Amino acid sequence: MTFCPLSQPLLREKQEELDIQDLEGLLRLDWKVGKLSLWSGFYTRIDQVFILWGLICAGIFLTAQFLPISWYTQAILWSVLTFVASISMIVLTWFWVSVEKLRWLLYGWVILMVGGVSLTDLGIFCGWGTVLMHLCPLWLTISAAGYLLTAWGVRSRTFLMMAIIHLTSIAVLPLCCGWQFFATGIVMAVSLLILAEWQWDMRQPIEDYTILTPEQKLFNQQQYELRMIKK
Repeated sequence: MTFCPLSQPLLREKQEELDIQDLEGLLRLDWKVGKLSLWSGFYTRIDQVFILWGLICAGIFLTAQFLPISWYTQAILWSVLTFVASISMIVLTWFWVSVEKLRWLLYGWVILMVGGVSLTDLGIFCGWGTVLMHLCPLWLTISAAGYLLTAWGVRSRTFLMMAIIHLTSIAVLPLCCGWQFFATGIVMAVSLLILAEWQWDMRQPIEDYTILTPEQKLFNQQQYELRMIKK
């Protein structure tokens, strides 16, 4: 497995010279009150997926930590939300993963999410004590597995580091005592929001973008050259 060169930072400010697959569905935010800028930034569909899952992770684990809602109600609510989020993830990322020839990576994340929710639901509804006692390590492990798959797919040291952080967090959880859900939610949500807000390292563009038109391939080549000039 060959990662990006060490000269490429793990995280940096986002690049403006985006490829066709990144410009598709790009969301730009510029929130102001009068002349005061509250928030300004742009988010690709990949970024939007990170934000979506980050908010969901925060909602799930903070609810489990602080709100007196039954486990059965939470299981139903989060199962429905995870299903909707998984469909949204497929819709948002399909063009990007198709261009980058990474559909298998999308399938992997969907399997991990659906499998994790199914195991969690079985633990709750069937009273599997082992699962219930290890929900936080379970989801940190699932996330770490997803990040390892992503690190392999895009040849990214950033995602490898995220996997290490999540696995390390499992060892730290016993120190959190009664705050394990809170700690897990923070680790998972903050990691995703960081990935959405910053540019992470990635392999060089592939040579054969088979689903792009010649004009789109030329555009991507020009964008790549601009990025190299500003590097």
